[in-house]
Amino acid sequence: MSAESPALLEIADELYALPQEEFTPLRDARAKELKADRKLSAAVKKLKKPSVAAWVVNHFVRREAEQVEQVIAVGVALREAQEGMDAAELRALTKQRRQLTAAVTQEARNLARDEGVKVTQAVADQVESTLTAALLDPECARAVRSGLLTGSLASTGVDTVDVAAAVAVPEALGFSASPTTGEPSTPPALHVVPDDGRARKRDEAESALAAAQETVDETKSALTEATREVEELQARSLQLQSEIDELRRKLTELESSAEETDEALEEAEESQGEAETAYSAAVKTRDAAQRALDDLG
Repeated sequence: MSAESPALLEIADELYALPQEEFTPLRDARAKELKADRKLSAAVKKLKKPSVAAWVVNHFVRREAEQVEQVIAVGVALREAQEGMDAAELRALTKQRRQLTAAVTQEARNLARDEGVKVTQAVADQVESTLTAALLDPECARAVRSGLLTGSLASTGVDTVDVAAAVAVPEALGFSASPTTGEPSTPPALHVVPDDGRARKRDEAESALAAAQETVDETKSALTEATREVEELQARSLQLQSEIDELRRKLTELESSAEETDEALEEAEESQGEAETAYSAAVKTRDAAQRALDDLG
């Protein structure tokens, strides 16, 4: 950790606890105050404004740190429990996980609304995705716990997530956000519920959606390649047509020149014939004069 990291984390902790609209002006003001320490000032100036979803999660983490820890603990328990479970038990756990993240997301949404922040369904989906990632992935849990998210997270629990790209500074991983005041809410209970078939249907629907999305991605890739080929051939066709037009223009010019040359050749040949006749007559006249001279001896 660099020398300015503790100070940078402290400043970031303060800034990311602010209402979203206050973040940029106060960040810039702090950077200006720190201009004597050019390196720290530049680092503060680079702190990225959180997205709405990231702000909602950061706010929830600061207001409901204990509940966030419980969510993370549930994630650990679920990961450990699923190792020896059969398919039916895993489906039940998956359903419970969804119930938990949906309930916590609603609480985070309510807290944001109390602060005057409107959370659309699209933003709520990103909040739930981030909380689910924290439940599934230990590294995502560290990022969420920091309260210094700049963007939302998504994880399947299997893939590797670049969590460092979703926090204000890499040192945020391992940092715990400072709590803010407010009455803590009651954490949603995680109850074992009977599998009524909806979880199975949802899993099947999700599988079907994933397969359909894979097909969409494949066909989109093929369409992109076909479109690129068409565009290249269209460009080549235009180029060739242009060359053909130029050759046709040159051919027309050459044909015109050929006609003019043929006419000139015909006239030249007539002149040549006349010149040959005159030359022959001149030679005959000269020869006759030579003979007359010779006779005079």
